Amino acid sequence: MKIIFAGTPEFAVPALAALIAAGHEIVLVLTQPDRPAGRGMKLKASPVKALAQQHGLAVYQPETLKTPESQAPVAAAEADVMIVAAYGLILPQAVLDMPRQGCLNIHASLLPRWRGAAPIQRAILAGDAETGVTIMEVVLALDAGAMLKKGVVPITEHDTAQSLHDALADMGGRLMVETLAELDTIQAQPQDEALVTYAEKLRKDEAPLDWHGNADDLARQVRAFNPFPVAQATFQGEAWRIWMAYAVPDVSGTPGKVLDTSNGLLVACAKGALRITEVQKPGGKRLSARDFLAGSQLKPGDRFAA
Repeated sequence: MKIIFAGTPEFAVPALAALIAAGHEIVLVLTQPDRPAGRGMKLKASPVKALAQQHGLAVYQPETLKTPESQAPVAAAEADVMIVAAYGLILPQAVLDMPRQGCLNIHASLLPRWRGAAPIQRAILAGDAETGVTIMEVVLALDAGAMLKKGVVPITEHDTAQSLHDALADMGGRLMVETLAELDTIQAQPQDEALVTYAEKLRKDEAPLDWHGNADDLARQVRAFNPFPVAQATFQGEAWRIWMAYAVPDVSGTPGKVLDTSNGLLVACAKGALRITEVQKPGGKRLSARDFLAGSQLKPGDRFAA
């Protein structure tokens, strides 16, 4: 099958790799333009571009696809289908109509739950028991297309946004290969609009932990914001980054008070307590709580800003 692949970040890489391994003809790879990165702010290729170049694939990096000139290479590819995975640019209707069998998207949620920019993180924050991948038709409305295939992944108390991202990226590649093999017979299912929820983009101002909250909620916040924007707790005027933590329900105390340092860093919440297991001070390294406490004067009775 002749495929145009549209994707940019690491999430899209396993899908492109799976399509290549399955023997499909990738006639064009769309990815966002190289962006400045690193201390030197040198232009850096997207992860998808890097993989495409390794396989000698044609790469196209338009700033927009809204003009006839920018759309011309897509039309010239004469693709059977376009596969979209976290591309990051709006696809006008003219572009959606170019592939003979339409455009399919890999979305990291069990639609219609969590349409939008941050479905993985919002699923963790909400306390969902599971998430997954939906292969869907691309339409102009946000993540509103009919669904072709789903895969489910449970969310455990050890999962972070990063671990789920990796699992869902791999699943997305497998599901897309399966979907293409069944494309002529598979029946698309419309989404139930009554069940739609939206996953808003993460904001840095969501990072601070509120010790007056429930420990379960704070633990999910820590895991959802790992690796970005990373949850924060303020101690003596410093914003510490909290990378991993677990809720301890049967403990009580003054919100923000350090209860114990013998097994991680146990901090009281309004309901339960949070056991912090990975932490990072400003300018320091990310450390296990045990290693961090070995070089710290922090002790029970100290308090984080609440």
